Amino acid sequence: MDISNAARFLQSYNRIEAQLKLLHGARAAMNFTDLVKKCSDEDITVRRYAAELIDYGKLRNAIVHRAGGAADETVIAVPCDDVVHTIEFIESLICRPPRLIDAIKVKPVASVFADKPVLAAVEAFREKWQKSLVVYDHGTMVGVINSYGLYAEIEARVKAGEDLGTFFLHTPVRDVMHDAVLERYVVMSQDATVFEVFVAFEEKKDLLAVIVTENGVFGEKALSIITPSDFPRINRFLENYNAKPF
Repeated sequence: MDISNAARFLQSYNRIEAQLKLLHGARAAMNFTDLVKKCSDEDITVRRYAAELIDYGKLRNAIVHRAGGAADETVIAVPCDDVVHTIEFIESLICRPPRLIDAIKVKPVASVFADKPVLAAVEAFREKWQKSLVVYDHGTMVGVINSYGLYAEIEARVKAGEDLGTFFLHTPVRDVMHDAVLERYVVMSQDATVFEVFVAFEEKKDLLAVIVTENGVFGEKALSIITPSDFPRINRFLENYNAKPF
């Protein structure tokens, strides 16, 4: 009997089990079904494939047999090609998930300098047609301006009786940056996985965007800004992996 499919299945199964125990600090003796259920609460990828993983845990027990106290296991069944391909694919998502930067690439990010007048930010919004501007000061990212936040700033200035011409031409961009707006952005490394982005938006309901930098450090140059409008593009990327769309 050709047991190559069984060997491939067991190899992927063992790697998945080891990775889940490593990532989530599970007990060594925890059975696979309980491990999957535990990790489903913490990991979006495991949650998406929990049903398949639980089925494969049962299949694993059907494939191998350990005779009365023997240490060695004997293959007594061989899974079909489709099952092997699927578990290998799930293994790749869990153990080697696709990187965010591979899905969205580097794309132009609208920006403005902190010492420029607010009018420069307005012009950047008009030219780039984006809702977020990264603010730089001598090459360092120091904040973000959101178009809706700027509308609120303009409203407040009007109600205070200020001259808008003076506001737009003589108020530096740094003066309209607010920490409350920045808190609605998350900075991630270019090595973050595509799944981490979905988790970020799932966990932080008022999140406006994810800013991607080389190392995920605030202050670095922004490589891309990810908003929910990018989800269809990320899903198309995942379809190339035959992954379940979000």
